[in-house]
Amino acid sequence: MHTITTTEDLRAFCERAQGQPYVTVDTEFLRERTYYSKLCLIQLALPSRGEDDAVLVDPIEGAEMSLEPLMELFRDTSVVKVFHAARQDLEIFYVDHGVIPDPLFDTQVAAMVCGFGEQVGYETLVKRIAKAQLDKSSRFTDWSRRPLSDAQKTYALADVTHLRDIYEYLDRRLRDTGRHRWVVEEIETLTDPATYTTRPEDAWQRIKTRSSSPRFLALVQELAQFRESYAQERNIPRNRVFKDDALSELASTKPQTMQDLGRSRLLLREARKGDIAEGILAAVKRGMDRPKDQLPQAEQGRDRQHNNPALADLLRVLLKAKTETSGVAPKLIASASDLDAIACGDRDLPAMKGWRYEVFGEDAMKLCEGRIALSAKGRTLTVIDI
Repeated sequence: MHTITTTEDLRAFCERAQGQPYVTVDTEFLRERTYYSKLCLIQLALPSRGEDDAVLVDPIEGAEMSLEPLMELFRDTSVVKVFHAARQDLEIFYVDHGVIPDPLFDTQVAAMVCGFGEQVGYETLVKRIAKAQLDKSSRFTDWSRRPLSDAQKTYALADVTHLRDIYEYLDRRLRDTGRHRWVVEEIETLTDPATYTTRPEDAWQRIKTRSSSPRFLALVQELAQFRESYAQERNIPRNRVFKDDALSELASTKPQTMQDLGRSRLLLREARKGDIAEGILAAVKRGMDRPKDQLPQAEQGRDRQHNNPALADLLRVLLKAKTETSGVAPKLIASASDLDAIACGDRDLPAMKGWRYEVFGEDAMKLCEGRIALSAKGRTLTVIDI
């Protein structure tokens, strides 16, 4: 098991990779104690199966090593970079280096398109495609601790060595079925830098609230923005500042003084003093002082008076039939809320665009417009033009 800890060795491996059609990539990281992920290990493998064609890149032992040779490989558009469930890996490389690998192939997305189910796990694909078993003993490793054992290294390398067989199988199947373009469309979100950019002013949109009062929402906005900025600046998890339930409590109780904060039921002890406490009080004041014409409004839900529950049910039946025929995971095409929205007349949805429109959206629109009907005979569902 070859471990790379120097820039020179990494450059040599990446130069070899630049002559290959693809390279498989995975990472090990920690995020429990930080806002941003701490990169602990990178695994790389080439299509050839030689002893030195699968390596570990250790940025902890190789603290002086530059990852720029790897970034050059990621920028090389002649080599496909293959990941499984790539989002968190890509976030690390984008946040740390401003680079998103191109071109990119995500085997989890491809497997969903190829009929392996929803959010299919790597272990499942290893069993079904590579016909191998993964050793799970190192699954909960603290990857920041050194030295790594042989068992840990073997476990980590398996994440890229079996990935070669999985990629080659899925790539062939996609080309045979003409669905390669579908995966390319899905990966556009993964390669969009906006996916990995967290703006503090938008942080409030992730918080579930029961009240839609404009003043309450203004307080949620200000508190969430303060928390996100504080967490980013100090590289700590946002929940270490204060949790969502405490944020909602603060927006409801509107504390004005340190004594008010001391009466909070949900606020962490560390948040009742110092910089966090001062930040909370300042955020509450900004929310209370905001003019009425600048208060946020709750997002208006779709007009449910136009919703036909029977039509929504028929769309669910149609989706089931289409996904059984195509072998695509249903949630990859449309969620339950998407189907309700389509029944309400909404057409600005992913299910009504691109390859999803070809598989489902076009017939969904025809069904809504009364241009097709559904007929069931036994386990077979037939679409009938009217």
